[in-house]
Amino acid sequence: MAQPVVLITGASQGIGAAIAKVFAQEIPGVRLALVARQEKNLQSVAKACLKVGDRVQAEIFPCDVANAAAVEAMARAVRQRFRGVDVLINNAGKFAGAPFTEMSVAMFDEMISANLRSVFLVSRALVPAMIKRGRGDVFNMSSIAGLTAYPGGAGYSAAKAGVSVLSKIMRAELRDKGVRVCCVYPGATVSPSWSGSGVAEERMMPAEDVARAFLDVYRLSRRTVVEEIVLRPQRGDI
Repeated sequence: MAQPVVLITGASQGIGAAIAKVFAQEIPGVRLALVARQEKNLQSVAKACLKVGDRVQAEIFPCDVANAAAVEAMARAVRQRFRGVDVLINNAGKFAGAPFTEMSVAMFDEMISANLRSVFLVSRALVPAMIKRGRGDVFNMSSIAGLTAYPGGAGYSAAKAGVSVLSKIMRAELRDKGVRVCCVYPGATVSPSWSGSGVAEERMMPAEDVARAFLDVYRLSRRTVVEEIVLRPQRGDI
């Protein structure tokens, strides 16, 4: 698509904001639908995209993507503005950790809702139109934590592992309908979610590097799909 509509959840900061800026820089005329709960931060990201891009459109859609009614309303608003979505990037997520025996039910449910339920809701709202058109791209953000168990990560790791399996199911069901599905597993990345972790920035990946991987996968010919991609800092220990 010469001027694709790219919808990014969790676009108000971190990797999501970096993805928006990379697509704005590299694809003239790209139309960005930026989704997150923080309207003020979304506005800042939209302005940055307009500044760095050529003929870019950037619209914001404040939404809690773990809320079914809010997602349906957001999807209607996006369709009214752009008619449809060509690239869906399910990036929204949240981390909170505690030892398994101390993790509350509320915390566990919050991790499943923010990281897994959100992917299901947004995809369910937007993918049917891709199927109808016979073309689309879906990127689901998992994590290294979805591949490897970490102490204190019961809820988060379980949710991200669920994203991995959901992505496999989506790929199996959509492969003959023109819709590509890619599951992305990033390791430690310079972003707000790693603030206060005690890990030095030089040990982590720049958010821009992770963002560029999405763009590079998207640019492959329609005859090729990257089903999974693992991105880790060079030292490979986080």
